[in-house]
Amino acid sequence: MTHQTDQWVTFSKFGDAELVSLTGEIDLANSAEIGRAIVKRINQAGKVLIDLTTVSFLDSAGVRLLDALVGDLSAHGTPTRLVVGERGAARMTLQLCAFREDVLTTDLDRAAAELR
Repeated sequence: MTHQTDQWVTFSKFGDAELVSLTGEIDLANSAEIGRAIVKRINQAGKVLIDLTTVSFLDSAGVRLLDALVGDLSAHGTPTRLVVGERGAARMTLQLCAFREDVLTTDLDRAAAELR
């Protein structure tokens, strides 16, 4: 069964971490639905990587979603990294919002290494 969120979020594994890949525009119109799908899937994950390298637009609702996810995962002791690439919409938006630099990284290999 295909869910509405399949166009914005996919799940897989990268090493021993749960990999959440987001794509396209993440905004007020879809952030709540994406958040519910992510929480449902990563509830018991030991490590989480969120790949934002193919996000073309990220508004304040998307930033709030990421902040809530990172905060909740951190509170539960789940190591998390946001993969934002060298440049791009997500990286620019998160840096403009003074998002936590300690969870941002440029690529999946580096992110996975940081979680070891």
